[in-house]
Amino acid sequence: MATTKILLADDDDDDREVFKTVISNKTDVTLMRCLENGREVIEFLDRLPEESLPDIIILDQNMPKMNGLETLEYLKRQDRYARIIVAIYSTFTDARLVEQYRKLGAALVLTKPSRMEDYSTLVNNILNLLNQRT
Repeated sequence: MATTKILLADDDDDDREVFKTVISNKTDVTLMRCLENGREVIEFLDRLPEESLPDIIILDQNMPKMNGLETLEYLKRQDRYARIIVAIYSTFTDARLVEQYRKLGAALVLTKPSRMEDYSTLVNNILNLLNQRT
């Protein structure tokens, strides 16, 4: 079974560290990189060859320079990134924003967990998306 490649964009140091910890406990998942905003995501992806692109991108909504919504919108307009599953997570989500994300192609819109154990559940839910696709 191939290793699932995840790219995370979140400007919060603590959240990035929790993700690193959760992912490090999974043998079939690689956290490619933790970036701080959508602009960094696009710059990183643009440098990768097609076969090295991530399977899943997790975007925080509230980031400087380019937020989750703007990043999702950009990614879904590019044929090169069409196969990548994009999940959004944020400390606050409202129904209007969730609907907007779904229309733009987000596979999941999740509320950021407040407990470490819940991050593991969040990651498992995101990984299940990939399993459903194959």
